[in-house]
Amino acid sequence: MKPFPPNLNHVWTGLIVEELVRQGVTYFCFASGSRCSPLTTAAARHGGVECSVHLDERGNGFRALGYARATGCPAVVVTTSGTAAANLVPAAAEAAQDGIPMILLTADRPPELHDTGANQAMPQVDLYASFVRGSVDLPCPSIEVSPQYLLTTLDQAVYRATREPAGPVHINCPFREPLSPESDGADLDRYLSPLALWQSGSEPYSRYSRPVVQPDAQSLGAVASRLNDSARGIVLAGGLRGSDEAEAVLGLARKLGWPVLADITSGLRFAMDDLVLGFGECLVDAGLLRGADAVLHAGGRFVSKALLQNSADNPPALVAHVDRTPNRLDPAHLVTHRLEGDVCGTLGALQDAVTASGDPAWLTGLQQANSRVSETLSILDNPKAPITEPAVARLLAHAMSSDHGLFLANSMPVRDAGRFAAPRDTPLPTAANRGVSGIDGTISSALGWSEGLGAPVTLLIGDLACLHDLNALKAVRDATHPMTIVVVNNDGGGIFHFLPIVGQEDIFEKYYGTPHGLTFGNAAAQFDLVYRAPASMGEFRAAYDEAAGAKVSSLIEVRTDRGENRAFHAELATQCIAAATT
Repeated sequence: MKPFPPNLNHVWTGLIVEELVRQGVTYFCFASGSRCSPLTTAAARHGGVECSVHLDERGNGFRALGYARATGCPAVVVTTSGTAAANLVPAAAEAAQDGIPMILLTADRPPELHDTGANQAMPQVDLYASFVRGSVDLPCPSIEVSPQYLLTTLDQAVYRATREPAGPVHINCPFREPLSPESDGADLDRYLSPLALWQSGSEPYSRYSRPVVQPDAQSLGAVASRLNDSARGIVLAGGLRGSDEAEAVLGLARKLGWPVLADITSGLRFAMDDLVLGFGECLVDAGLLRGADAVLHAGGRFVSKALLQNSADNPPALVAHVDRTPNRLDPAHLVTHRLEGDVCGTLGALQDAVTASGDPAWLTGLQQANSRVSETLSILDNPKAPITEPAVARLLAHAMSSDHGLFLANSMPVRDAGRFAAPRDTPLPTAANRGVSGIDGTISSALGWSEGLGAPVTLLIGDLACLHDLNALKAVRDATHPMTIVVVNNDGGGIFHFLPIVGQEDIFEKYYGTPHGLTFGNAAAQFDLVYRAPASMGEFRAAYDEAAGAKVSSLIEVRTDRGENRAFHAELATQCIAAATT
């Protein structure tokens, strides 16, 4: 490893960065700031670190979140002191809720400057409260504090961020002057002498072994017995991590002979498998799933509340949830059995223990209804039709190359893709921020996700979410992998038209519709993005194909009307229910 600078602040930050790299944490996100100069310098000059620079800390946090979502490895966010650190709260909340590992390194003023009116000094120690899996307030760098303490603290932080339930960890780093790497006269050779063996190698100071958690045999046996007694069952595939978990879900479903309803974040929603009912939400709307006597939910949360609330009035005798964390995920309060453990291992154990129990008529009836809904929704594929929001989401899922990723913004984009997209011949990496489901930081999240995937990404986003994170377009312009941003501009908050508040005409448009009258052509020009504004679905397909095949990032804006969109969704729902129940 490189020799350390002649300055204790920079020795500490050199140790911090080196130990994170040895733990496999190599992606660092920065926004400019003075107090974090020692951290910035150490990472920027470390040959094993990939550094990204963002215009603001809020977007920076979401960029790190996107990277960690793609890789499963913590990303590091570095901030200066004050409100810069506070701007990480939204990303920390999303990471905590959705189990995404992150390391939050916040620079701080030394203790003698707190509660004195000193500039940019504020309480930072408990800034992220219950959102973090662990928090430590480091002392100011001092030769009285052993370097071993620093290394073991970093090792513990990475472990706490990555073991289940994964999430963010906060390390607060106060620094005194000097902040630049100039000599401070400390005897650094003597200070670092206890680390001679560590310095000569490349391994972390401390390695943690992660426990393998599996349900006990009695609990597995009880659920397997109930599954064997259930003929009209459903498998719900929630948010899953990777193809192995997706295949484990399908393996158990095949053994049971049960249909699978797959969330858009499961990796199974677009699968061309006879057991996967791609239009399950429409079948729920038609009331065809109310006869289920058992539900097995594997993985994380669902975008659709309807799928989980389907049987709230007449709950099945068995609702079992399999997930890797101890966290309760049961908003409808229906779960009767909770199995915590490795998803692949737990589902594999259940597969070994169950016998084929599905009623063939139940499965066949649902498959036939799903096929009729699929035929009905093919009307969205007409290239001569005017642009509609369901058709845009459906086309993207169909047109994208399998070496690209699809990131879906919250509100209508993620719902439209989940409800209307057709199956594909090839898998499509798909992601969304569904932890706390905000619309902030979406462009930054998609950018970080693209960097984590190492592939181009298409982002489907609404106009308000795009405006929330507009300065991230600068980073999109400079991205290693080109991004195609499809902005559905309906001049406001289209999702509120689906809620009862739409009937309050005296307040709805101003406070919920929030029209802004803006378009995105000038924004694209300001950030040097290629801009396209198609007026029909045929033009949109041509614009998207051109953008996806280019080596530069671009923005495609499609204009829709909020009221017409709500009416079109209602019309589609009516047609799908009729088809499903024919």
